[in-house]
Amino acid sequence: MRNHLRLPPPAPAPLSGHLPFGDATEATDPIEVTSRYLTRGGRPWFPVSGEFHYTRCPARHWEEELLKMKAGGITVVATYVIWIHHEETEGRIRFDGDRDLRRFAELCARHDLGLIPRIGPWCHAEVRNGGLPDWMLARDCAPRTDDPAYLEPVQRWFAAVGEQLRGMDRAHGGPVVAIQIENELYDRPGHLLTLKRLAQHSGLSAPLWTATAWGGVQLPPDELLPLYGGYPETFWTDADGGWPDTCRKHFFFTHQRDDEGIGADLRPTTVRGGAGAPTDRFPWATCELGGGMAHSYHRRPRVDAADVAALGLTKIGCGSAWQGYYMFHGGTNPTGELTTLQESHATGYPNDLPVLSYDFQAPLGEYGQYRPSYHELRLQHLLLEDFGHRIAPMASALPGEQPTGQDDRSTLRWAVRCDAGAGFLFVNNHQPYEPLRSHPETTFGVDWPDGTELSLPSTPATIPSGAFFCWPLRMRVAGARLEWATAQPVCRVEADGQTVLVLAAVDGIDPELALDASTVSSVRTPSGDITRVDGRILITGLAAGTDALVEIDTADGGRVALLVLDATTARSVYRGRAWDARRLVLCYEGVVFDHEEVRIHSAAGEPSFAVLPAPQVPLKVTGAQVRTEPDGVFTRYRLTPAPEQSAAPVALAVRLTRPAGPAPAPKTNALGRASAPADEDFDTSAAEYRLDIPDDVLDRPDGVLLHIDWTGNVARAYTGDTLVADQFQAGQPWEIGLDRLDATAVRTHGITLRLLSLHEEERGVHLPPAAEPAPERDHREALVIGATLNTTRSWAVRPG
Repeated sequence: MRNHLRLPPPAPAPLSGHLPFGDATEATDPIEVTSRYLTRGGRPWFPVSGEFHYTRCPARHWEEELLKMKAGGITVVATYVIWIHHEETEGRIRFDGDRDLRRFAELCARHDLGLIPRIGPWCHAEVRNGGLPDWMLARDCAPRTDDPAYLEPVQRWFAAVGEQLRGMDRAHGGPVVAIQIENELYDRPGHLLTLKRLAQHSGLSAPLWTATAWGGVQLPPDELLPLYGGYPETFWTDADGGWPDTCRKHFFFTHQRDDEGIGADLRPTTVRGGAGAPTDRFPWATCELGGGMAHSYHRRPRVDAADVAALGLTKIGCGSAWQGYYMFHGGTNPTGELTTLQESHATGYPNDLPVLSYDFQAPLGEYGQYRPSYHELRLQHLLLEDFGHRIAPMASALPGEQPTGQDDRSTLRWAVRCDAGAGFLFVNNHQPYEPLRSHPETTFGVDWPDGTELSLPSTPATIPSGAFFCWPLRMRVAGARLEWATAQPVCRVEADGQTVLVLAAVDGIDPELALDASTVSSVRTPSGDITRVDGRILITGLAAGTDALVEIDTADGGRVALLVLDATTARSVYRGRAWDARRLVLCYEGVVFDHEEVRIHSAAGEPSFAVLPAPQVPLKVTGAQVRTEPDGVFTRYRLTPAPEQSAAPVALAVRLTRPAGPAPAPKTNALGRASAPADEDFDTSAAEYRLDIPDDVLDRPDGVLLHIDWTGNVARAYTGDTLVADQFQAGQPWEIGLDRLDATAVRTHGITLRLLSLHEEERGVHLPPAAEPAPERDHREALVIGATLNTTRSWAVRPG
């Protein structure tokens, strides 16, 4: 089927200087806002921000986790500054240890990451009272209004935050690029403005001041940059509500920015904020694209990597000029001194969350685990790092034939972002729960305003069910012009004196490259066919892989190469500065770039990585022998660890010390939603298991994950009487980072697991299909199936 789009004339220049945002005069790369995109240092800037809550992660791990985020393509770190985590007791404001906001900001600065403090005072974040301390709510005042009795402690809180971030602003070369005021407050623009003025009076400064904009928000005109979001699933909707339409909409290409579904459980159903922020004055910017989804007791959705990646790529095609993810890194709630600190029915909120776990199924998990979504998103972020300055100003154009509605699963979903000279074609043929059909015999016709028409590919292709991708149109690569490629641009690197553009093939679609023949003098390809058609050089039949390097001599005397990796290998690509040059590193696990040191995080027995261009000096790895071998145009380095460095999984003996009692009777809150079992239920009804952890494991310097397969309803882990981890059953393994626990307590008490069964009359709990175990097991039964220790070693790679 031929899909056609006539591109509109180039849009007029965006508005600039029309908003009262301004960077510090001392900033060498000033950040500014136009009506369509941001600029930095006078160049279009496409930020990629990721949420990471410092108070939900031990401070000793912050630096490595930030480096993981940076290697994943995050350029700006967003974090809630959660009031109740810092001032649980009135007048005792703590910024010590895991609450050290200033140290967190300094680490962001050290590694050239921007920082967005989301200072509240109400944050939500699935925290007790939305982050407001209990003592605050006990006051005779109206929270989240201009009531002086509320603003007085807010001013003290903002002053404390301002003191922590003193010197972290752009005027002093600091990392703070934006500050968010409040959260999800949709109908009190005057109060939002008051909070901004209080924050400024407290010494807080940033070129951008932001607010969440979903739910038809009313913002004080031009004072706050509206940020949007979109999630592939929800934990806050009703258990029996099915997949929400507000989630389904994000898998279509549209120009609608708002999402009425986010936070809808905390907005009155009869009240809307209004028409929303004007879209003609602000760029399309996001802060909460779903990097995953939390589990509440009553609703435990499963979010897969493809769900996260397809949504993110679709938003770029829709016109996003700022990709912001919530969460990008999961975490663990700190232990409160007075209460637990999670959102719960007990505090009047509509959802019960785990006491400790805030894993969020994020690209980087609660304990820093690498998830498939991390690798999927990194592929997109590499594209934005190299080409975001081109994409950000490009308008989004939609074809005339659009899906007829959100139930249309037949019409192909696609869009083009373009300017007068080039563009990118986006396709999304994936959504959760309801697979989209394949589209055989597909071609695209794109008519440019200058009269040029592109018809691609040369031979109709089948768009597979589940595919999502971006293809380049009329892309300049050094002296050559790539008219199109049926492979996604990843990034560029300089190797062997030429620019190499790396592309990722799409599973199920043969890669085809079309070059403007007038820009090329000769082409060499390791496989496939080269033909000339209508002023273009077509390369077809190319076998994608690490050796699929198409070398081009350009008409102006330069050299360019196109490297087409297969889809799997492409998801192992990292790029960073290593050993005095910018290099590609292929690794199926984790890589961080820390100045001149590269660290490989791997649970493999014999890890390996490949490099392009390979360094001229040998590489050495402490604790392992290194051998090299060719891998296409890459050099692969294989590590053979010393015997004492083995990372082999260890199966643990699991002892049942108390059988399960009857499952606790179902309970509900005022909304009729299922409530989590009470603490006493674990003392009287839980099956209890004992795990003894080998002593040597607790002394390992790197991460050790306890991996537990189990069935039932809710599980908790203890050392002695101390709760150290918990999980609601949702068909996923339960992982516990042993390096986060008190080693002395584990040695003394071991680890006790307490599991509750799901009551046979429990009707108000939504479990994904993945929660159903093998037919021979009753998924309601509290049962540990097995436990394994998995060690992830960190290998420091340095020049030899």
